[in-house]
Amino acid sequence: MIDRPTRSHAIRRLILVLAGGLAGVAVGLAGVYGIATLTGNLFGGPAKDAACKPAVALAAKIAPLVTGEVAAVGVAKSPLRVPNLAFQDAAGKPLTLENWRGRTVLVNLWATWCVPCRKEMPALEALEKKLGGPNFEVVTVNIDTRDPDKPKAWLKEVGISQLAYYADPNAKTFQDLKAVGRAFGMPTTMLVDPNGCEIGTIAGPAEWASDDAVKLIEAALKG
Repeated sequence: MIDRPTRSHAIRRLILVLAGGLAGVAVGLAGVYGIATLTGNLFGGPAKDAACKPAVALAAKIAPLVTGEVAAVGVAKSPLRVPNLAFQDAAGKPLTLENWRGRTVLVNLWATWCVPCRKEMPALEALEKKLGGPNFEVVTVNIDTRDPDKPKAWLKEVGISQLAYYADPNAKTFQDLKAVGRAFGMPTTMLVDPNGCEIGTIAGPAEWASDDAVKLIEAALKG
């Protein structure tokens, strides 16, 4: 049985996710913050791929580690190939999730207007610093739709240097994940296997530098 967050923990998380979305009204994302959606089954949906069954088996294997600081992660219960998310690097070079095929990635969508996103960024950097390498990368994709220099300036201001900069100024990555039932608010984070299949997804922030998170990711990498 997978450990679940306590009721108070769940309520606090819901508040954080909703708070992250309030500032996003200006960029047209407010419609995704439905309480019924957030509290419903995150891992059904029609977009399934039989080739992703190994990812579901892996998700079941690491499920006992979904506890503590990462207790809100929902492990995949049915095969899902993640949409081939399109974004760009710091130089404006077009990239897609396909560029990471063969590696496990933790894809995180964030924005400067999202307070919980900014709060968890140092932890994401710490995770990349600890586990990042040929087999794993934390891929944080900024979806600010206005001033393109603002997120870069903010990252520099707070000293984030281990994470490569990726951006989607059209916020289409969010809409693509929403279309397959995997984006419910900000931040949205998804653990993806080397074949581009979902292992787990979380709506809202997590303490990615914690022992709980490190153990979870290490287990996913060991397979």
